[in-house]
Amino acid sequence: MTDPLLLLGVQRALQEGLPIVQRPYLALADQLGASEQQVIDAIARLQDSGNIKRFGMVLKHRELGYRANAMVVWDVPNDRVDRVGNELGEEPCVTLSYRRPRRPPYWNYNLFCMIHGTSREEVTAQLEDIVSRRGLDYPHQVLFSSKCFKQRGAVYV
Repeated sequence: MTDPLLLLGVQRALQEGLPIVQRPYLALADQLGASEQQVIDAIARLQDSGNIKRFGMVLKHRELGYRANAMVVWDVPNDRVDRVGNELGEEPCVTLSYRRPRRPPYWNYNLFCMIHGTSREEVTAQLEDIVSRRGLDYPHQVLFSSKCFKQRGAVYV
């Protein structure tokens, strides 16, 4: 049985992110006054109970020099959208690709992908290369980000 206060402490600490060290659970344990194994057990219990569904990473791409970010929206025939979405997801410069319903008559796009680059020119060149190599002759628009909002992981109440 894991101490409820430790569970709460682990959950709150994880919301702030794991430290980038060789043994992050040990660092977390030191911070909470617990053992590394107690922290690992607490995380397992939080996962088993559904309080933690997954671990992910928030990459602050702007700090790494990737300042040009474009959401490319596509109008792909419904019978091809899954294949095209998977192809886009295979591209190294594409960080996400997903399908959404169209909202005619104002929004006819059903496939979205995010491309990051160090400049608008780089993003545009990457997109042109993808379109050419993969034969993606579908209507699309490139929507460059104009503002970067706070990037962080999930916060649990």
